[in-house]
Formats: sequence, C-alpha cells, structure tokens
Amino acid sequence: MRAKAPRIRPAGSVAGVSHDGAVGGASGQPSLTAAYLGVICDLDGVVYRGPDAIPYAVSALNDVFRLRPLCFATNNASRTPGEVATQLRSLGLTVEDAAVVTSAQAGAQLLAAELPSGSAVLAVGGPGVPAALAAVGLVVTREPEEARAVLQGWGRDVRVDDLARAAVAIAHGARWVATNTDRTLPTPQGLVPGNGTLVSAVAEATGREPEVVGKPHAPLYLAAAERLAAAPERLLAVGDRLDTDIIGATAVGADSLWVLGGVDGFLSLVGSPARTTYAAHDLRALLDPPVRVERLDPASWACGDVRLSIVSGRVSAAADGVTIDMSAVPGNQLAALAATVVLDLRGQSASYDLAVSLATEFDRVLGHSAGVNRHRVEDTRPQ
Repeated sequence: MRAKAPRIRPAGSVAGVSHDGAVGGASGQPSLTAAYLGVICDLDGVVYRGPDAIPYAVSALNDVFRLRPLCFATNNASRTPGEVATQLRSLGLTVEDAAVVTSAQAGAQLLAAELPSGSAVLAVGGPGVPAALAAVGLVVTREPEEARAVLQGWGRDVRVDDLARAAVAIAHGARWVATNTDRTLPTPQGLVPGNGTLVSAVAEATGREPEVVGKPHAPLYLAAAERLAAAPERLLAVGDRLDTDIIGATAVGADSLWVLGGVDGFLSLVGSPARTTYAAHDLRALLDPPVRVERLDPASWACGDVRLSIVSGRVSAAADGVTIDMSAVPGNQLAALAATVVLDLRGQSASYDLAVSLATEFDRVLGHSAGVNRHRVEDTRPQ
C-alpha cells in the first residue's frame, strides 16, 4: 500500500538542458525571463489555439511585458501585424502592433534589400503578404510576366490559379522567396495543410526551390531580434514546434523554451534533432526561476524533491521518498524532468525503445494529444 503522498514543494518550473543532456539552474534565482534582454514568442500553439487563449498564457505574458521587452514572431504570413495584435488584445494582452513580426515582413524586407524601390512582386497568400510588400516600397502585381520576384505565404483563399501564376513567374526567372515551409497549421478543427504543402506544389512544377525566411531559417528571428534591439544570443525564444521554433533558435544562437501547448510532445522530441535549452508545460515558467534537474544514476533523475526512476522499463515518481502518481507532479516540473529523461535516452540505440515508451507516457500524463507521425520517430532510430 502506498503511503499518503506528501505535498510537493515548489521547485520552479523549468529545467535548463545542456548540450550533453545535463540540466542546469537552481531555485532561488531571478525569473527565467530576467536572465535575458528580451523574449521572442511564437503564437499558434503557444499563446492561442485558434480563437482561444492557451491556459496561463495571457497572464504570464502580461507579467513578462513588465520585466523585459517582448515581441511575437510567427511563421503564419496570412494576417497583417495589426490583425494579429488585435486578436492578442481581444484575449487580454497589452500589446502594440509593432510587437508582432511576421514571416511575410521578413520576406518583404529581404526583397526590399535586393530590388529597386517600386519593383513588382507577385504576392501569394493572405492579406499579410501584399501588406508587407507595400510597407517596404514594393509594388504588388498579379501578372507573372511583370514580377521581379514572388513572395509566397499561406492564405485560406489561395487557389490553384495563384500557384500557377507563381510557377509561371518563377519559370521566367523571378526571384522566389517563401515565408515558411511548415507542413501543417494548427486550427480548432485540427491540423490542416500549411504553407509547406503549397510551396511543394510550386517546386514540383518549376524544378526550383525557394529561399525561406521563416523559422527555422534565420531571417525571421533576426528581424525579431532587431525589433528588440538585442543580439539573438541575449534573447530567449519561446515556441511549441521543435522543427521550427527550437531548431531555429539554436541556428541564430538564441536560448529556447519549448512549451507543450501545440503540435509537438515528448514523442516528437524522441524523433527530433532539436535540443531545447528549457522545457515547460505552460508559460508560467517564464516567471519562475530555472531549477536544477540532476541525473542521479543511469535510471533516475531528480528535480527539487521529486524523483523519477525507471524500473523494469516503467517510470515511477516519488516525492521525499514516497511513491506518488506522476500526475501529482506540477506540470512544469514534470515537463522539465521529462525533457531531460528523453534527451538523455534518445541518442542511445540500446535505450531508444525505452525513450519512445517513456515519451508516450509523459505525453499521456501531461495531456498532450496533438499527434506526431510515428515515422518521424522510427526514421531517427540510432544505428
């Protein structure tokens, strides 16, 4: 019979993961946010999902605004920054339009630096794409023969005719820039095809590949860093997607906080090359001090007074030496532990299947239901 579970003492909300899988930081320090000059935050799957705010996001980010400069960087090019900021304000965030940086803006800035002012650019995507081009002095056209360049982004009303015009312009030598190549986009109804699927169609037709400005490529993060007037190395990037937000942050030298509100869970982490600096269940982690997660031995890890141990291929949790259900561990503390466990195990062929099994259990306990394609995991099995 289990003893009565003790009350778990707060131990912060996140764990910093070093490049060898160890974890650094300690309770009693200033908040995670205070360690940086500013924060770059993703939107879909981090702040909101569809029209609804993700729990704790709004209150946490309003507090972050009081501590450090904050901007939002999104791969979704379909809307203008003003439209995005209006939605954020409707959710309760105190935010100006200038706090939003979109991949359409990053793409338009790239083309404006290369083309003479007034050059014609064919815009594919939602209203955010032509608006970004006009804002930097480029002229939007629908005529492929006139276009010096094509800026392609996502939009709900993109049609086959739009893709055909882009293909013709590119075949005639137009410069081709894609805002992003995300394969999927989260919506209240589930994942839908993202801009990457539309870009693939044009690439197939033209035999060419675009220059991409959205995450994980550098231009969007660099544009956000410029907006915050700080070097990327002094900023914290927050996101839910390992293949864009987290890998992109690493590429520009920024630390990252991976949160579980969107597409990727721990099963995704097993099959990803991404190595996040921090992991958390929700954005309250930004206001807590980092905590130390220590690997005690090959089969056990500790964070504060909570210990996870692997026995006969199963994971168990204990607090102050008393066995408890993992669901009793605070979400951010468990996310920190789980990330460290998965990162420690995933690269070892002998423990890979165990990493998959434990990741599935962590996702279940933490309520992560956004699917991951199993082949992503199997394709990355160490040889």
